[in-house]
Amino acid sequence: MRQVRVHGRGGQGVVTAAEMLARAGFLAGHEAQAIPSFGSERTGAPVVSCCRFADTPLRTREPVLHPDVVLVQDPTLLASDHPFAGLAPGGLVIVNTTADAPAVRAQAGAEDVHATVLTVPAMQITLERLGRPRPAAAMLAAYAAASSDITLDAVKQVFRERFPGPVGEGNARAADDAFAYVRAELAGAGRGLESRHA
Repeated sequence: MRQVRVHGRGGQGVVTAAEMLARAGFLAGHEAQAIPSFGSERTGAPVVSCCRFADTPLRTREPVLHPDVVLVQDPTLLASDHPFAGLAPGGLVIVNTTADAPAVRAQAGAEDVHATVLTVPAMQITLERLGRPRPAAAMLAAYAAASSDITLDAVKQVFRERFPGPVGEGNARAADDAFAYVRAELAGAGRGLESRHA
């Protein structure tokens, strides 16, 4: 089973990101579920949402406390929201930022956490392609680039289905850009990537 936790702020599409991730996981052949975990937050307030998928029926419904993957849509939450908390050893953390992985670790107080940390300028990409601060498609595409859990085509398909027309196409273009960015970082072991294995 793969468990994913998404951290962001109200208005950034955090709940939508988990829903789209579950749909992309389903298209990849997994059993999938999205688990929103928020109250009556207002725009800008911290929001957490979760997703899990597996190749066997999912019977658990509780929030994800020990994620394998963490997506951080707003880097200002690194210090206050503790996104590394409960992360499984050898897990993956993807952060929407132009900073490098050591800076992310320092900001989150996670210098000794055994995980792979990857950064991608998802907000910048999304603003260029969509004109809105909604980095979900770019973040999911970064995840697709860094793992075999979901595919870029699935990410683009679910956003096009959810948002037909120009919004869906803008999200698809943002996904293409983020995927290419992460693949280039991984190929060149660029400054956005840093691994620490257990």
